[in-house]
Amino acid sequence: MMTLNTISRFALLAVVASLAACSVFESDKIDYKSAGKAPTLEVPPDLSQLSRDNRYAIPGGAVSANTYQAGLANSPGVPTAAASIGDVRMERAGSQRWLVINRPAEQLWDPVKDFWQESGFLITTEQRNLGIMETDWAENRAKLPQDVIRSTLGKFMDSLYSTGELDRFRTRMERTSNGTEIFISHRGMQEVYSTARQDATMWQPRPSDPELEAEFLRRLMVKLGVSQEQSKAIVAAGAPIQTAKIADVNGQPVVQISEGFERAWRRVGLALDRTGFTVEDRDRTAGTYFVRYVPPNPNKSEPGFFGKLFTFGSSKTEAPLKFRIQVKGSGNASTVSVLDGSGAPDSSANAKRIVQVIADDLK
Repeated sequence: MMTLNTISRFALLAVVASLAACSVFESDKIDYKSAGKAPTLEVPPDLSQLSRDNRYAIPGGAVSANTYQAGLANSPGVPTAAASIGDVRMERAGSQRWLVINRPAEQLWDPVKDFWQESGFLITTEQRNLGIMETDWAENRAKLPQDVIRSTLGKFMDSLYSTGELDRFRTRMERTSNGTEIFISHRGMQEVYSTARQDATMWQPRPSDPELEAEFLRRLMVKLGVSQEQSKAIVAAGAPIQTAKIADVNGQPVVQISEGFERAWRRVGLALDRTGFTVEDRDRTAGTYFVRYVPPNPNKSEPGFFGKLFTFGSSKTEAPLKFRIQVKGSGNASTVSVLDGSGAPDSSANAKRIVQVIADDLK
């Protein structure tokens, strides 16, 4: 028998789903709320009146997007896919963006962690040796309709009033000879009805949102010292560049990228983060990512997209499969191939699917 609590939840889900279908993501409408609770930060009395720290202040006044892009066009040697302020630069290729910062990763780890906590998330994974930090699943409460229903029920039944969507973000830091590159990848889930009677729901993956990733990169730039106006101008600058395609080399499916190894290596790492693979280890010298896939289902009751993709005629979800994703560079071009767990070339149907997923993300 369904309880009043359950009936109310499904009714609200239906209302929110119908309204959400008409909504469009806006960069200024972000208000994440984690399902967990972070520890309260208390400022000692003797530290409450500290003067503003100007170490990361950027010289110069505010700039508009038009003025900034005009400056880029008149500046020789500055590519349209890269824009910088001070020691922070944003680069872009296809739908991917990332930050290049002239500071060591050790100086950035704590500010980045603070950034996510200030944004309403809890940190569930910290792997300093791999440069990976991951948030928990959280809901963007700004997507809730601000109407009479919300103002009435929201005060008393806030836990039942839901968007039916959850997001989590993975931050990956790559050390370079001059500093650090920061990548942010988004993974989303949505709650959908699992029965024709609409009396039960399940969580399933939804596509990653490159624009949401770009917005959090922009906000992180502000955290690192760039002004609001300058950060918005940087995100607006630059056009996407298509660089990847699928090919067949000696019977093995591969992704061919028209970029050298350095950039290809970093972009493939971001693509793996986005598409739900867990990077267990990596050998940059050999150009190899050691990966496995874990279904991104918050309630663990249903297999995720890849969980179903790699199920071989069984009603039970198989154990996560392990692969090696190898990146080889030659001049200004690189090739991405899939190896099995033992390091042998993989030309199976699974390898073809993985190559397709990576190629689609790199476009």
